[in-house]
Amino acid sequence: MINNMNDLKSYESGDKSLLVLDDDDIFRNRLITAMERKGFKPFGAASVAEAESLLKKSVPKYAVIDLRLNDGNGLQIVSMISSNRSDSKIVMLTGYGNIPTAVAAVKEGACDYLAKPANADDIESALLAPYDSNPEPPVNPMSADRVKWEHILRVYELCNRNVSETARRLKMHRRTLQRILQKRSPK
Repeated sequence: MINNMNDLKSYESGDKSLLVLDDDDIFRNRLITAMERKGFKPFGAASVAEAESLLKKSVPKYAVIDLRLNDGNGLQIVSMISSNRSDSKIVMLTGYGNIPTAVAAVKEGACDYLAKPANADDIESALLAPYDSNPEPPVNPMSADRVKWEHILRVYELCNRNVSETARRLKMHRRTLQRILQKRSPK
């Protein structure tokens, strides 16, 4: 979704290279496919080390970077891209949204900060939005119940599907967590 004619002109005539850095292979590949359909020239990386080696060859104009990766922090790559290319547009993605990391991402050079799961339309809007404007709110935002469900599942997966460890980290009773996990996901 392109917000104004200047964005459209710069997008149509300029560099459309896009780095997608995420250690979730399925999400990364789906996002690459979706962004390719939207006219970008995406390439992916699964780790900080892989992204660093790709950035030595060329620095993309656009980037979608996960905050927490298996071998480090996505803020390192944000800093590398923004210091090597002043016209870059970087969107941070994370399943662990909080204010301090959002502030750190923007200070390093990110133009927006989105919570996972973000769809390709929201990411495109954030990448193509002018720096001086606030991004449009999502058309169909997730319900609060769905956000809670996604967070619980993410922590559950990070704890290697260990219910007791997940309950301890979420500060809830183990049986309550078991009941939540047995239900279908909210819409």
